[in-house]
Amino acid sequence: MRYFLVANWKMNGSQSFARDWLKRLGRHSDDNRHIIVCPPATILGNPEIATLAEQQGIGLGGQDCHAASDGAFTGWVSAPMLAELGVSAVIVGHSERREFAQESDSDVAAKAAAAHQAGLLAIVCVGESLAQRQAGAAEATVEAQLRASLSTSSNTSNTLVAYEPIWAIGTGQVAQPADVAAMHAHLAQVCADMGLARMPLLYGGSVKPGNAGDLLALEHVSGALVGGAALQADSFAAIVDATPAGEG
Repeated sequence: MRYFLVANWKMNGSQSFARDWLKRLGRHSDDNRHIIVCPPATILGNPEIATLAEQQGIGLGGQDCHAASDGAFTGWVSAPMLAELGVSAVIVGHSERREFAQESDSDVAAKAAAAHQAGLLAIVCVGESLAQRQAGAAEATVEAQLRASLSTSSNTSNTLVAYEPIWAIGTGQVAQPADVAAMHAHLAQVCADMGLARMPLLYGGSVKPGNAGDLLALEHVSGALVGGAALQADSFAAIVDATPAGEG
């Protein structure tokens, strides 16, 4: 298994922040671990940042893209525009986009298809609210999202699925390992039923150095989508270092 460690900076950072972060992180990618950092789009266009990332063996990712390749969409960025900057991946369907931009599963699937068309790795996010979990509908909710959010172009080489329980994002709460294991096992079976066996499944939701080792050691967990803890290079490096060894 190869592990994917994705740092989502959200609307944080600057050019100097990105330079310092990359230098402090150092080279942590290897045959067993692939690191992708997703800074704001304003940072992606800096050639110096792209060079630094390449030197460290780190992939650059976008935080979102439009489903169209071009057009009258003020403020958006298309997948081909990201690819032109040397970006290799893009997050689609993050819970904050689903909530604040009212993105539907079909919107996410269209963005994933656009990412694939541009040669990008699509990081497709799914997750349930606390109310849905308390109602016993967590697995059904996330399964429905997954089935509707993957595009027909999705395969195990161009897509990562990130399970992020909404109630654990940025709250300091984290799903218990048993809950994560159960959800990832369910998603692995759903993917297999869709002809996508061995789809990489990441966990996201208040991942920190203190819990990363336990989470990454779980069966069917192929990496992590890290938010708040990714803003400190040392913290993110500790999460990367918690990846189980000998799986490459």
